[in-house]
Amino acid sequence: MLAKMKSFKKIDAHSHVGYFGSWSDVGITPGELVAQMDEYNVEKAVISTFPIQESIDAVDKFPDRLVGAAWVNPYDGEKALDEIRDAVNNHGFKAIKLHPLCQSYTPNDECVFPIAKLARELDIPLMIHTGHPPFSLPWSVAQLADIYPDVTMVMIHMGHGNGMYVQSAIDMAKKYPNLYLETSGMPMHTKIKEAYETVGADRIMWGLDAPFHHPTVEMQRTIVSGLTDEQLEDVFYNNVKKLLKL
Repeated sequence: MLAKMKSFKKIDAHSHVGYFGSWSDVGITPGELVAQMDEYNVEKAVISTFPIQESIDAVDKFPDRLVGAAWVNPYDGEKALDEIRDAVNNHGFKAIKLHPLCQSYTPNDECVFPIAKLARELDIPLMIHTGHPPFSLPWSVAQLADIYPDVTMVMIHMGHGNGMYVQSAIDMAKKYPNLYLETSGMPMHTKIKEAYETVGADRIMWGLDAPFHHPTVEMQRTIVSGLTDEQLEDVFYNNVKKLLKL
């Protein structure tokens, strides 16, 4: 199984660098992440940090391997918008990361609207953490998708660990064509195949969420989902490459 997991060329749609304390007590340096990517045949990884400078430094150091998603706090107003513009224009970032749970807002809150408008202007996706009440539930992301139908949004973790939220993420993505799904931390292998077949072959993508998860766990869940090797290539590589224009 390990040989098969490594055989697929991969782009990690969602990871981090740095140290995360408190309950998680995990960390990974940019160099350690790149070494891990080499071991498991991961061509590129999309990373985000808050504050943003740590991911800027990492992307600048490994521009061919690490892709930036600008993690900002919508409550910072114009400062957040300036950080996004700088990251995209001066450091090649390809997406915006929002973490409603960490920063206590809902995706459909008005404070997010200027960021969604800037995503539309820059033609880059919003990557939004989902799966934890009360701030990051799939239907709140769907409400934002309804308000901004011309902005692409990725539901990171596609509902995360709660089966009802996972199903809600799939159901919302079926309703709104601008919603995409990312798989990291989502425990149900069957839902990867369901999303591929019902949401769209080009709208689900694999992620690791380093340093919180081990590559073999995230890869195996995808491989045993029931998809063919050709379909797995979409999830592991093709879809995020197309979405982020890599």
